[in-house]
Amino acid sequence: MRQLLENSAQRAISYLEGLDTRGVAPSPEAVAKLAVLDQPLPEAPSEPEKALALLDEIGSPATMAMAGPRFFGFVIGGSLPVTLAANWLAGAWDQNTAYYNATPATVQFEQIALRWILDLFHLPPECGGAFVTGATMANFSALAAARQAVLKRASWNVEADGLFGAPPITVIVGAEAHPSLIKSLGLLGLGRNRTVKVPVDSQGRMRADALPSLSGPTIVCAQAGNVNTGAFDPMPDICERAHGAGAWVHVDGAFGLWAMAVPSLSGLAASLKDADSWATDFHKWLNVPYDSGLALVRDADALRAAMAVTAEYLPTASPFRNPSDFAPELSRRARGVEV
Repeated sequence: MRQLLENSAQRAISYLEGLDTRGVAPSPEAVAKLAVLDQPLPEAPSEPEKALALLDEIGSPATMAMAGPRFFGFVIGGSLPVTLAANWLAGAWDQNTAYYNATPATVQFEQIALRWILDLFHLPPECGGAFVTGATMANFSALAAARQAVLKRASWNVEADGLFGAPPITVIVGAEAHPSLIKSLGLLGLGRNRTVKVPVDSQGRMRADALPSLSGPTIVCAQAGNVNTGAFDPMPDICERAHGAGAWVHVDGAFGLWAMAVPSLSGLAASLKDADSWATDFHKWLNVPYDSGLALVRDADALRAAMAVTAEYLPTASPFRNPSDFAPELSRRARGVEV
C-alpha cells in the first residue's frame, strides 16, 4: 500500500511541476492515445502499479492544464498546494460525512468552515448551509428551500405532497441568468421554460423597473456576477419589490458573492445580505479542488425541511448539525475540509 500511494504522490507532484512548461491544451497525439485504454472489460484484475502507470502515462498528457497559471478558460481556479494536500488527506480518511455520530471530525470541520464563511460574508450566524458539488447543486439546494418556504406560506407541504395540485410558483429570472440556475429549476419541477424573464441592460443586469407585478408564491432569482461582464443585478430595488410582495429572493453568486468579503467592494455587495438564499462555489476564489460549492439559506429550517432524511438505522441524534439534513446527498465526501 505505501509503495503504491507514494508512487501516486510522486506522479501527481511531477505532473504539477511540469505545468509551467507544457502546453495548456493537450496535443492531438496525446488525445489520440486515449484510445489505448478503450478495451473490453478485463477478465481478471490487473496489477495496481500497472493501472496507475497507465493512468499517468496515457491520461496525464491528455489533460487540459486547468491547474496551471496559463489556463484562462471559463472561471476556474487551480488548486493551491495546501488545499490539494488537505483534499488528499481527507480522501485517505474516507469519511462519509453525513452524521456527526459517525464522522465527528469532518462534521465539525465543516461546521467551523460554515461559521467562518458566514462571518466572512457578514451574514447571520443562524443561516443554514450545505457543502455541495458546485454552483449548480448550490442553486438547486437553495431553491429547494425557497420552494418549501413559499408553498408552506400557501399551506402546502411540498415535501410530503409533491407539486401535483400545489399552488403554482412564479419564478422570475433575468434574461441572462446562468444556465446552471435554469437547470436547477428544471430539476426541482419548477420548469426551465415557464420562468418569467426580465429584460436586462447592456451589462446583463436585470432591470428592476421591468419587474412584473408580484403576487402569490414567488421566487425572484437575482445574479451577483454576470458570467460575461461581472455585473451585479440591482439588489436593493429587487429585494424591496420582492419582499414587499412576500416573495423569496435567491442570489446566484457563483463567483460574485465573494465581493461580500472584500472591503473595497462593500458598496457593490452591501445589499446582497438582504436576500433569502445564496449560491456560490469555492473552486474559483478559494482555489480548492473540484468539486466544491456552497448553498446558504437565511431560514435554516426551510433548508432542513427540504433536505432532511432519516431512517431507523441512521444515528441522527447529535449535538452538532448533521450535514445530510441540509444537503441533497446522504453519501458525501467531506468537502468542507479543504475549505
